[in-house]
Amino acid sequence: MLRIDRINVYYGDVQVLWDVSLRVDEGEIVTVVGPNGAGKSTLLHTIVNLNHPKRSDQTSDGIFYRGTRMDGFSPEETIKLGIAIVPEGARVFPEMSVLDNLKMGSYIKKAREVREKTLEEVYALFPRLKERQSQKAKTLSGGERQMLALGRALMSKPDLLLLDEPSLGLQPILVTRTFEAIREINKRGVTLLLVEQNVNYSLEISHRAYVLENGRIVLEGKGKELLNNHHVKK
Repeated sequence: MLRIDRINVYYGDVQVLWDVSLRVDEGEIVTVVGPNGAGKSTLLHTIVNLNHPKRSDQTSDGIFYRGTRMDGFSPEETIKLGIAIVPEGARVFPEMSVLDNLKMGSYIKKAREVREKTLEEVYALFPRLKERQSQKAKTLSGGERQMLALGRALMSKPDLLLLDEPSLGLQPILVTRTFEAIREINKRGVTLLLVEQNVNYSLEISHRAYVLENGRIVLEGKGKELLNNHHVKK
């Protein structure tokens, strides 16, 4: 579904990702783990074309979605392909209501056409959002804002959902609920690429995983296998 081959990403003259390659197969949950500053968020931002990799002379190098080379697309074009991202920090529109935040996720044509049906699906997954639909987003708790950020991304009807540190700053009980929701989203047919520092939770639910350190992929394997890997534990 998603194939990344040997991409290099820079911020100005500073290189952040070095020859990064990975793949995500349809129906999988794939996790990228690693320490702060490893380049995990940069990787997700590059997939949705908020950053762009350095162009390579090799036609096989780049980012491919369902066989189409997409690095260099605009973020809007990327969303239309069927990819959505939940940014780090549960960023929502604070002065807008919960309902209007959710509607903002369905601005592309294919999503607008089924907005009401998708809205009910999101409310079924996160009943608290239905209870709070008229409230301004700024009045929500941290856990509720994370639900809203997830729900807004689902409103675009993505086939591939990118999650950037979804458990960041949440209480332990809310971390558990967040990962339960991620599993349920996957069961509903959405493929997920997850960036997460909570190694135990993320690798437990992942089909496969990659370890990113200092901008380079240093390990890959099945999620539960990496849980027991000495290097990952260290």
